[in-house]
Amino acid sequence: MSALDIFYKFFDSCVGTWNSERTYHYLSKSAVERSHTNFGVSPLSAEQKAKVLADNHYSADSSRIQTCPGFHLVFHTVSEKGEVVDQSVNLAFVPSDQPAEHEYLLEGDYLRDRAYEEDRPIIAHFRFNSRTCELLMTTRYTQIVSVDSITLINPNLRIRRIFNYMKAPDGQPLSELALVGFGVEQKLAG
Repeated sequence: MSALDIFYKFFDSCVGTWNSERTYHYLSKSAVERSHTNFGVSPLSAEQKAKVLADNHYSADSSRIQTCPGFHLVFHTVSEKGEVVDQSVNLAFVPSDQPAEHEYLLEGDYLRDRAYEEDRPIIAHFRFNSRTCELLMTTRYTQIVSVDSITLINPNLRIRRIFNYMKAPDGQPLSELALVGFGVEQKLAG
C-alpha cells in the first residue's frame, strides 16, 4: 500500500466522535493542567473544501478538491479548573506534488479556515509517516510555533503530543518551549 493510500486510510479512521484526556505543562508558569475534550470529526463537503482552499488563496480546482482530505472538527473542552472552550474549524490537507525525501513520507500544506491561536485562516505544514501512522503538523503563528503530532495506534485509539515553542529569530533553531501537551484520544462506539 502506498503512503498516499495509508494517508487516506488514516483520515477515514479519524471520522467519528472522540474523547480526549490531556495534560498540559505550561513551562513559563511552572503549571500543569488537565483537561477533557469531546470532539467530533466529519468529512468536509466539496463546497466546504473549496471555501477552505479559497480562504487560504489556493485554487479550488475539482481534482484538488477530490484528492485532499478535509474535515469539520468541533470540540468541547473542560479544564480541571472548570474553564470551557467550544470551537469548530474546517481544515484540509493538500499533499505536495513533489515526492518526499523517503517513499513512506508524505508532505504538504495543512489549511484551516481559522487557527487555534489566532482567529484567521492559516497555512501550516504537515508530514505524514505511513510506517508509524504519525501526522506531524507545524504551524507558525505570530509568536508561537506549534508542533502537533497525532499517532494512530489503531482505528479507535490515537496519541496526541503538542509542543509550543517561542518563535526563534530567523535561521535559529526552536529551543524555548512554552507548552508541552500529551493526550490519549479514544473513539466512541456508534
